Amino acid sequence: MSEITIFNKSLQDYLTKEMLTLLIYPLLGSMIVLYVAFFGVANMGLEALEDAQLKIEQQQTMVENGVITEEQVTQTYTGNGILDFLLKYTVTSWIVSFLVYTVGILFIGYLSIFISLIVIGFLAPKILAIVHKRHYSELDINSNFSILDGIGKIVKTAFVMILLLIAMIPFYFIPLVNIVAINLPFYYFFHKMLHFDVGSTVTSKEEFGQIYYPDRLMMRLRTLALYSVSLLPFVAFFISIFYIIYLGHVYFTKLEQIKAR
Repeated sequence: MSEITIFNKSLQDYLTKEMLTLLIYPLLGSMIVLYVAFFGVANMGLEALEDAQLKIEQQQTMVENGVITEEQVTQTYTGNGILDFLLKYTVTSWIVSFLVYTVGILFIGYLSIFISLIVIGFLAPKILAIVHKRHYSELDINSNFSILDGIGKIVKTAFVMILLLIAMIPFYFIPLVNIVAINLPFYYFFHKMLHFDVGSTVTSKEEFGQIYYPDRLMMRLRTLALYSVSLLPFVAFFISIFYIIYLGHVYFTKLEQIKAR
């Protein structure tokens, strides 16, 4: 089955009433988490700002009775006064706005990916059961993955992601290279967990190895395309279920080929 055929079948499944109903869960869960996270980060920022101090030294020239004198004036801004000072000037106001919106968008983008992965991890069996019933009902499913396998996979993958985040620190300050350096650890987690969610639901450990490893490059390209789309703010909330459907078709198709031998 070609990639175009798999994509079309996945899209048709995604647009069914059953799947769109399941879409409510990642949307609702993500909104709640983001709401709590937003106000938590905002409160931390305001508290830090209240404790901060900003000293500005200015050189003032005065003329009095024909005598020119220069005076060094130091102004101290604290708390909200710092923000008032920064927003008072066009350049600093633009920089502050740019940083706030940029950091905010990146934060929402990455957080949405993690939230969607967590939510669809619980929904994967239900989603794949629907896909199986619609298209592969004659295909036997013999998964032998345990809960401990899942916990171990999450811990190991998260640990490696953190190590990658630390190892990539020197590259964060190099233009263009930093884009890859920042996203590589997150993509690693996204790729590993997404394939595990699908593979552990529809295949045995032996079948997973037979399906994934001979086709590793294409498997990475598939999740790379999905990850790239997920970086768009809020998009991951709406298409996270599509990830499972799409990869589900990939695994079911290859599982058919294995069992047909």
